[in-house]
Amino acid sequence: MDYVSFLTQRRSEILGLVSEAAKRSERNASEIELIAVSKTVEPEAVHDAYQAGYRTFGENRPQELGRKIEALKTWPDMADVRFDMIGNLQTNKINHVIGKARLIHSISSEHLARAVSMRAEAKDCNCQVLLEINVSGEESKSGFSPQEVQRAADNLMSLSGISICGLMTMAPQGDAYRARKTFAGLRELQGTLSKQMGLPLSVLSCGMSDDFPLAVREGSTMVRLGRLVFSPEYAVSSVLQ
Repeated sequence: MDYVSFLTQRRSEILGLVSEAAKRSERNASEIELIAVSKTVEPEAVHDAYQAGYRTFGENRPQELGRKIEALKTWPDMADVRFDMIGNLQTNKINHVIGKARLIHSISSEHLARAVSMRAEAKDCNCQVLLEINVSGEESKSGFSPQEVQRAADNLMSLSGISICGLMTMAPQGDAYRARKTFAGLRELQGTLSKQMGLPLSVLSCGMSDDFPLAVREGSTMVRLGRLVFSPEYAVSSVLQ
């Protein structure tokens, strides 16, 4: 089996898991977008994944996002490819992302939100962003605490140059109960913040290769999948459901 065939077959398996999880929570599977996290692969693999049906890719580093976008220009059949910034964003790297990323998933503080707002205004553009929430409270994870983001809501609402589309989180690894509790917490916060801010906040970016069916069951609209998409060594059977 060649690599494109593997990617196509694996995508079909992933969509099957998404469909099953969506059905269990009485959702439509079409509500969930697959983001292929391409941070560890070369542009050629991104092109192969595009041929397999993926359209949105996620990068952790601004420079790598820019490099991939430039490299993929050599394939004219990829006009509708999109890249999201999903990793930690430092203020000195913001200019590498604005105007290139469809969506920034990782606005982890009011300071960063203000910095992105200022740079976006200076470039006369509007950035679509998600607020990163540390629902689990783990010290190793970035993001607003649920309490912090509620306190900062009015200030965030006042910023021009950015559109807050929803929320993002990462769950503790390897524990289905804690993962599902984290995803449920994000969904509950979405409802609270949506009323407070007067915004739909319709995007919930949560769920990765290990746990995305649990995230779908709790309302995720975007799942970020890296190893499961690109690595033949990563078994579908290892996914928490």
